[in-house]
Amino acid sequence: MQLDTTPFVDCAGRPLRLDRPRIMGILNVTPDSFSDGGRHQGLDAALAHAEAMLAAGADLIDVGGESTRPGAGAVSETEELRRVIPVIEALAQRTDALVSIDSSKPAVMRAAIDAGACLINDVNALRAPGALEVASDSRAAVCLMHRQGEPQTMQEAPHYEDVLREVCGFLTERMLACEFAGIDRRRILLDPGFGFGKSLPHNLALLANLGDVVALERPVLAGLSRKSMLGQITGREDPQQRLAATVAANLLALQQGAMLLRVHDVAEARDAIAMWLAVKPLQRAPKPAVDPARSALDALFDED
Repeated sequence: MQLDTTPFVDCAGRPLRLDRPRIMGILNVTPDSFSDGGRHQGLDAALAHAEAMLAAGADLIDVGGESTRPGAGAVSETEELRRVIPVIEALAQRTDALVSIDSSKPAVMRAAIDAGACLINDVNALRAPGALEVASDSRAAVCLMHRQGEPQTMQEAPHYEDVLREVCGFLTERMLACEFAGIDRRRILLDPGFGFGKSLPHNLALLANLGDVVALERPVLAGLSRKSMLGQITGREDPQQRLAATVAANLLALQQGAMLLRVHDVAEARDAIAMWLAVKPLQRAPKPAVDPARSALDALFDED
């Protein structure tokens, strides 16, 4: 009997197989998210959207009850629980979907896991007091994201001496903190945090060199969907008009080794992944650079 060696993420005992890139569908149950705030408030609307994303090809549903966009205001723990727990409970009852909770509050993480979530997606990388303990006590997977500053001020003047080195150093430190707290590496995902305390040049450097994050040897999630960096490049001020740029950015992330895409537009991400998978096995290894001087010498010898 041949052993299955497919890499996977352990989501509370449920394997998220990484034999191909996977799609995390965004379900914001907030009034103020940057792209779709208010569109999926209310249990029925949220469930309808989640089920539509699953039908379109989402592998996970990421439920968030507090906006993390630049300048967003804080939401109380009570209000965040009121927004997300009924949705997670209903998804767990009505579907077989893997559900993640997009939160930095330990109490919300714990309640979400009890309700059926199997992944903690934390933009604060489990740095809140008690967050590591909640994750360790559960069997849930964790996604550790890099962020410089707080949502209210993070985009005012982000500064790095070397953005790649600093992001990779931070994620390495948080991985070690997780392992020290008893969280198995197979439960850990990494997110470089596009748009979180980063200027356009910082974001582009991260995207162009995402392989440096992949080299940390944990699956990398790319959250580029409709981000303002895409609007800066294309001139599209309306996030709803950034689909083409999102697809292009996601393909660049896949080419660099990302294994999860966090998206608003699931069907388009699925089609992009299908095209990438169709072409990838046919790519040839790059040819070595030709030395013009050596080529001239070779030509002379050939003439002799």
